Amino acid sequence: MSQQEQMDRILIVNADDFGQSAAITRGILRAHQHGIVTSTSLMVRGLAAEFAAEHAGDLDLGLHIDLGEWAYRDGAWVAVYERVRLDDMPTIEDEIDFQLNEFHRLTGKSPSHLDSHQHVHFSEPVLSIAKQIADELDVPLRSCSSAVRYCGAFYGQSGKGEPCPDAVSVSALIKLVRDLPIGVTELACHPGEADHEDQSTYARERPLELQTLCHPQVRDAIHKERIRLSSFAELANVRASIEQPASS
Repeated sequence: MSQQEQMDRILIVNADDFGQSAAITRGILRAHQHGIVTSTSLMVRGLAAEFAAEHAGDLDLGLHIDLGEWAYRDGAWVAVYERVRLDDMPTIEDEIDFQLNEFHRLTGKSPSHLDSHQHVHFSEPVLSIAKQIADELDVPLRSCSSAVRYCGAFYGQSGKGEPCPDAVSVSALIKLVRDLPIGVTELACHPGEADHEDQSTYARERPLELQTLCHPQVRDAIHKERIRLSSFAELANVRASIEQPASS
């Protein structure tokens, strides 16, 4: 790979579930301050949403649309909780509108990007609704933007919720870094501090992710590969400066 190609690789490391709990929020903040996390997605209905917004600092914030959570149990996906029915378009629109307004109230600004809890926007009718909102806000929607490639390979469970700790190891993340293609890539992650009271479907994996994201070998690999860490907000600022007409 040529030096120019290496310089053309840009990585956004986005942590999902900001504000879901205090332990998750603290872990994401640590992964930003001491690791490679550059952006995060706020769950405005989370128990620690206020705490997250107050302590975000310079961390780039998007909206993590939260319509429910499901777990794979006894051979089937069952609801842990559901905020709306996923076939009820008007109710989905109202709920997302509410969450956008909450985001504005908590942060005083618009989200720099959109994604969703457990990728509910990958399917209709949520997909069409989320696309329309992203277009109106002029922000990327995860896996739906031609400008930003999405990578979800850094995840410590299988598609049926079985533990896969090797997928969030230091060596796995370094391989993802080395294999990064030219252009802008969003790498999703889910770090968090250990929380013995956490009964969620992804509790044990979060501290493993946090440790990996803060590991010096990962930072060294990014440097050696000449990959530039960025955020959604930073990319938007660069685009705005390019599109701004020159003064006469």
